[in-house]
Amino acid sequence: MVLMVDIPQLPVPLLPLGREWTVDDLELLPDDGLRYELIDGALLVSPSPFPPHQRAARAFFRLLDALCPADAEVFFAPLDFQPDQRNSLVPDVLVVRREDVGPKKIHRPLLLAVEVLSASSRRRDMLFKRSVYEDAGVASYWMFDPTEPSLLACELVDGRYVEKVRATGEGSVHLDRPFPVRLCPAELAVG
Repeated sequence: MVLMVDIPQLPVPLLPLGREWTVDDLELLPDDGLRYELIDGALLVSPSPFPPHQRAARAFFRLLDALCPADAEVFFAPLDFQPDQRNSLVPDVLVVRREDVGPKKIHRPLLLAVEVLSASSRRRDMLFKRSVYEDAGVASYWMFDPTEPSLLACELVDGRYVEKVRATGEGSVHLDRPFPVRLCPAELAVG
């Protein structure tokens, strides 16, 4: 006797067989609330962030948007930065020249990429994304940890990131790039 079992049909994943992922492949993925990114042709999939992460990202957006000059624009995730065919990153907050904003994506180097760290993204943000942003000519890269709270701000000098500012807790710091701003990690952590 053959037992018939009704197995639900699951979607077949869209995998590029025998090659790396490209930004063109991302267009074929579902709009399912997950964050899809590429680093050197490898697909990274992240779940939706938790409230502490979103509070910090919102605080960065509000602060930067209020100070942003007319020739630049501040965006929050999800918006893809695709410097080439093998890399597509979704910074939590980004600043870009208005003239560099495309109809769907941004391909020109950002003025600033901000990543809010979480347990699942810390290594990716501090090592892999940092490397891609650096190679792509992103002028400033800020990494913020809402659990400590702490900020590490790097600036591109001669093609490499150098640490500009490191701040924790109630300490207030001033940065000049991409435009003058005062930051306090403790204030950013509560959103």
